[in-house]
Amino acid sequence: MSSATPDSVHTTLDRGLHQLAALGGDCIDHANAIGTILWSPPRVVVVGRLKAGKSTLVNALIGAPVAETAALEATNVVTVYRDGSPSRAEVLALDSTRHRAALRPGAGIELPIPSAEVAYVDRWLPSAALRELTLIDTPGLSTLTAANDAATRRVMIDGFEQTRTASIDADAAVFLFDAAPRVDEIEFLHRLPFTPLTMLGVLSRADSFGEGAFGRRDPLTHAAAHAATMAGPLAGIVHAIVPVSGLMAQTSHTGMLTERHAALLAQLRDIAPLEVLRIFDSEDPTSGGVPPAERRELLALLGEYGVLNGRRIAADGAAALNTWLAERSGIAALRHALTAATGRFAMLHRAHRILARLDQLAFTHPARDHIRTLTAGLRADPALAAVTVLEDYQRMLDVDPDAAVTDELRTILTATTPAGRVGLDGHSPPAAVTAEAHRRLAAAQQRTLATRSAAEDAALVTLIRTYTALAAGH
Repeated sequence: MSSATPDSVHTTLDRGLHQLAALGGDCIDHANAIGTILWSPPRVVVVGRLKAGKSTLVNALIGAPVAETAALEATNVVTVYRDGSPSRAEVLALDSTRHRAALRPGAGIELPIPSAEVAYVDRWLPSAALRELTLIDTPGLSTLTAANDAATRRVMIDGFEQTRTASIDADAAVFLFDAAPRVDEIEFLHRLPFTPLTMLGVLSRADSFGEGAFGRRDPLTHAAAHAATMAGPLAGIVHAIVPVSGLMAQTSHTGMLTERHAALLAQLRDIAPLEVLRIFDSEDPTSGGVPPAERRELLALLGEYGVLNGRRIAADGAAALNTWLAERSGIAALRHALTAATGRFAMLHRAHRILARLDQLAFTHPARDHIRTLTAGLRADPALAAVTVLEDYQRMLDVDPDAAVTDELRTILTATTPAGRVGLDGHSPPAAVTAEAHRRLAAAQQRTLATRSAAEDAALVTLIRTYTALAAGH
């Protein structure tokens, strides 16, 4: 497994697809269709309750205000944002027909059919960010609007085979929540086709966390501490939790802030905090020198935290204020965590999907014997050894997430050195690694005498193979 990297996995799969295409006939079409999984940007689905801030976050990540954030019809459907020119939208109906959708002035789309008949919306726009990540915005989960919940479940769970066919499979997920996930949210997350390694938690609306902007404790600092506290209990669901102010991120990354806004805010720089609160609660047109309409505009762009804490920074102009908003929003930490989530583990997840497609062909296609041989060769390639570990890890998470075997599989997946794969410090000497690999190998062989499930049987075979290689110094 030491040779397995995202590049080596990609190269090995690409070679396999070329071998599939070389069989001729419709195998060429199958290879091209499966190749779209391999060659497209990582796909990240954004999930959370209604009004959790999903679309606001999507806008910030894209760098353009294109996702609907108001209570409009288009917020009730799944929307796939991908790089492409010209800017356009198409609606895939539940009956598999496609319909062109008109773009709203500024942002959003006009649905050509009722939202209840929509499978998902494809939205293309030229975007450097979307060349790196395809983003999938979803309706709210478990809300009062049952149709919202049904749409997300249809795409991500109930219709997973249809999802695969519709090419909106995701490699990773971003889950937005407030103080703590609810029971129904956790149940939903466990049904998604991800592991904690490709699931990222976002503590949303961090700028209003706790007592909010006017409380005794800075809400962003409070949110960061809370995220660190929640990381332990939620480790079985997400690999990290990042506090983010979606509003501040959206404003700073979509070009919405202007010099006019900075100048208006700067007028309040010397006013006491409680007086600022009184001004924004007042409808007095002369209060604070900022008319009511402009006050509402500033709140919509900055929120209470941005207004209260950005007043003096605004005196240096829109660029300084925008930089401060971006730094305080948490979006940089989110992008870093997303890169980690969509790096090696997303590539392994994608490889798993590709091998599953090849396995299916190996049972249904007339050239099944050739395809079976091809797939067996891919699975035996050292570059794809980690894919087998991931598959066993996914199955163990379903049947026994707290088992020692499950923990060992995760250790092997996340470690970057032979020492780490046997639970030792990365600087441990080779002799110590060999000894620990032998110990773990013996323990795994002993556990094969009494297993609880077929998933554990398969996982132990993988552990034995891995520890045998490590014990031999490979």
